[in-house]
Amino acid sequence: MGEAVAEAVGERFRELYGAEPEGVWAAPGRVNLIGEHTDYNDGFVMPFALPHTAVAAVSRRDDGLLRLHSADIDAGVVELRVADLTPGSDRSWTAYPSGVVWALREAGHELTGADIHLASTVPSGAGLSSSAALEVVVALALNDLYSLGLRGWQLARLCQRAENVYVGAPVGIMDQTASACCEAGHALFLDTRDLSQRQIPFDLAAEGMRLLVVDTQVKHSHSEGEYGKRRAGCEKGAALLGVDALRDVPYAELDAALERLADDEEVSRLVRHVVTEDERVERVVSLLEAGDTRAIGPVLVEGHASLRDDFRISCPELDLVVDTALASGALGARMTGGGFGGSAIVLADVSEVDTITKAVKEAFAAAGFTAPRVFEAIPSAGARRLV
Repeated sequence: MGEAVAEAVGERFRELYGAEPEGVWAAPGRVNLIGEHTDYNDGFVMPFALPHTAVAAVSRRDDGLLRLHSADIDAGVVELRVADLTPGSDRSWTAYPSGVVWALREAGHELTGADIHLASTVPSGAGLSSSAALEVVVALALNDLYSLGLRGWQLARLCQRAENVYVGAPVGIMDQTASACCEAGHALFLDTRDLSQRQIPFDLAAEGMRLLVVDTQVKHSHSEGEYGKRRAGCEKGAALLGVDALRDVPYAELDAALERLADDEEVSRLVRHVVTEDERVERVVSLLEAGDTRAIGPVLVEGHASLRDDFRISCPELDLVVDTALASGALGARMTGGGFGGSAIVLADVSEVDTITKAVKEAFAAAGFTAPRVFEAIPSAGARRLV
């Protein structure tokens, strides 16, 4: 399958630019198993890569031009000058790849231009990190072609900077690190403070289980105000508690911390979610390492309740997925991603998958919602060179 995709993307590159690409690369989207809105609080996250990828055919240029084309956008080749790339100068889809070029150059890496053709199977706006996949695949290609010698976590940092500063979206480090560093058959236990990583075996098929992604088709945008408000509220909570980040509030001391924040209900809710979510990540790691995968189901449900009630970033469609799936025999379910739409995940025994899928689709139809997209999430490989 990878060879076929690489050939198709390479052929389109040849049609667009009249030459062979120097290589073809892929970077995946991700699903976050547990650990939501903890990454920008220096906390713990646990994503894994999806089989859905952004693919890029790329060649170097030596004339300072950056030429970009996407198979997923109804437009021609966009031509930019690398010397003119500045934050806020681009409000279209090209801000993601051009932001990566800007971030690499700002970090002192000499890039003299590139021809890039992109195609992606990561659903856009579904909370599955389609933008991070786009950034990472471009970063990896340029790292290889220009022999920059950067490691996966370093590419992730640069991609995060591109999205924070160049695009203007206040995202954490999780999405880019997951795309760059995940391994097939594993979930990535990531400490977002020091970027230390541990690959945790996560082979549901071997245990007779599946993890479904339910894309509600409700689109969200990280660069809109609500995400930024939550981040600012978390930073306020850390400042009021006298810590560098909410990760520094011990779970055992949460009640005392909340008493100190009693006059600010909104900040209290945000703090409670982040501190309990970090503890949930550590609990899931322990359960998976002990081989008790089924027991993570209730922890996922706890996480959804916290995101819904404390962080307040769920929506009726996400809640309907979770409630319907649990009522139909799921082992666990929760929303995943930034919130305000996007996707939910459902952990289920293989024997229950069809029943749950049918029930969720029927519930959406009865509620008058757009039909959801449901697919299996298979822990897959991180960013890599295909050709």
